Amino acid sequence: MVAHFDRRLRKAAVTTTVAAVVVAALSASQAPDVTADGNGRQTTADNAPTSDTSSEDSATGNSPYYTDLPPLDSPLPSPTTGTPSSRGPSEAGIPATVLDAYKQAEAELRRSKPGCNLPWQLLAAIGKVESGQARGGRVDAGGTTIGRIIGPQLDGNGFALIKDTDKGVYDGNSSYDNAVGPMQFIPSTWAWAGRDGNGDGKEDPNNVYDAALAAGHYLCRNGWDLSVQADLDRAILSYNNSQDYLNTVLSWLEHYRRGTHEIPDGTGSLPVGRSDDPGAGVSPSPGRTGATTGPRAPGTATPSPDPSPSKPPASGKPDNPGPSTKPPTDPAPPTENPTPSPTPTDTVHHLENAGTTGLTAVAGDTFAKQISARAETKAGKAVGKVRIRFTVLGDTDATFTGGDKVAAVTTNASGVAVAPALVAGEQTGEFTVRAVVIGRSVPGLDYRATVTERVADALTRTTATELTCTPGGEFADPVEVKATLKGAVADKVAVTATLLKSAADPAENDKGPYFKDADGKTVRTLTGLKTDAKGLLRLPKLYADDAEGSYVLRLTTAGGARLDLTLKVAKAAEPTPDPSTEPSTAPQA
Repeated sequence: MVAHFDRRLRKAAVTTTVAAVVVAALSASQAPDVTADGNGRQTTADNAPTSDTSSEDSATGNSPYYTDLPPLDSPLPSPTTGTPSSRGPSEAGIPATVLDAYKQAEAELRRSKPGCNLPWQLLAAIGKVESGQARGGRVDAGGTTIGRIIGPQLDGNGFALIKDTDKGVYDGNSSYDNAVGPMQFIPSTWAWAGRDGNGDGKEDPNNVYDAALAAGHYLCRNGWDLSVQADLDRAILSYNNSQDYLNTVLSWLEHYRRGTHEIPDGTGSLPVGRSDDPGAGVSPSPGRTGATTGPRAPGTATPSPDPSPSKPPASGKPDNPGPSTKPPTDPAPPTENPTPSPTPTDTVHHLENAGTTGLTAVAGDTFAKQISARAETKAGKAVGKVRIRFTVLGDTDATFTGGDKVAAVTTNASGVAVAPALVAGEQTGEFTVRAVVIGRSVPGLDYRATVTERVADALTRTTATELTCTPGGEFADPVEVKATLKGAVADKVAVTATLLKSAADPAENDKGPYFKDADGKTVRTLTGLKTDAKGLLRLPKLYADDAEGSYVLRLTTAGGARLDLTLKVAKAAEPTPDPSTEPSTAPQA
């Protein structure tokens, strides 16, 4: 371990002061409850605050991980989406699709397990340590890694002993299990933790959306609240039971919490130091994707030529039946920076509106039209297999179907990506939906949308009793009405109630019946009233002053519904004497 960090310090060529800081940070991790195994890898003592301490119960089987620490300088704040970043080394950012997967997983867990308080930065920290952010973001348009990322076989030789559980389907090894994918799940854990994060109907550990969502659920089990440090530590240690692993992940978590930014897919560089290789290593040049031209050290994540990593080979036999008997050798240093192959994303010059107009919906309704954007080259040709992110912006409670304000969609062969349906909230007014190309700094495309009030075309009173009151008294019968739209119940419709001078004069009256506000003061116009789920509205109690007469209560709604009700204020009629009880005036005989 010390040799590894000595190499980091020599490689970084930092000053004596900075070196002292790093060494101090390392020393802090050498707690009394930490012991080292034969490979120099640290594990917690029996009394450490862990859960799921066996290799088989951890997400990764305690497989090797990258031990590089984040830079000592604070990262720059995240720039506005869709604008070029001024950040230098690609290590400082997170590849676009990978970052999108982390944020989508956080959003899903916020809905399904709100008490967990999972931050996407924790997924980013684990993804950095486990696979260098999917080997620098080498993923296709759907988020599946280009070539499988497979850890060393867990045969008990310096690692845990976990015999094959998946018949080689995921890891290509029918003898022992290997950790697989950007989040390095072992097959036995993936069997119950796997999730479909990108909605393609498959649970693929080699897909960054599936793996990130699975990691989120894994970290949120046992009722853990990740905003509590003790639960956060337990969750991380359950992923890989090593105190050094915990310290490394926490370092990256803090780094990403201070800020990061998006970089194009495939432009990140792979870390160098690994927990199973404390000896010599070579740092890839900035911009490398993690591919090497020479032999790999034991445990180095290895891409497979199989383009469909979640499917078994056609023959039913593993394409990698076991470890090679050839002794491993150290990786050869790269001789030059490889030129990454251009991707469809690299050819996108701009986005065009693909025919979306008239984005208007009534509050609570789904927008009839879906937003669509077309990715084009500079010459105007369509670009397929490009990820487009749609984001709802502005002061609005509108969301896409499912409750998200962000959605990522891949363009089809015509270069068009269609966003999920928009659902209007209760808040009326205009807002913006912005489309940007994930992994490409081109100007975003904005769409304006409007949410209008709920409407009703008819109001009817639910009772027919006469509304009368004596001067200075109160109306005994409440006013209740029902709102409808084309004969159907109109719920949550705003209603205005005004006491008028007369049916011909819509001005507010200054005498006669009135309502009371919360302070008991007289008011003759009420706004903000809304019908319930059955379209019903019961008005507050009505009172009368000393002015007698007939008055008009007018109720109106958006959509043109109007109802005028007559209110009468009059003295009570004198009782008529009962002739049978009147004293007789006839003369007595």
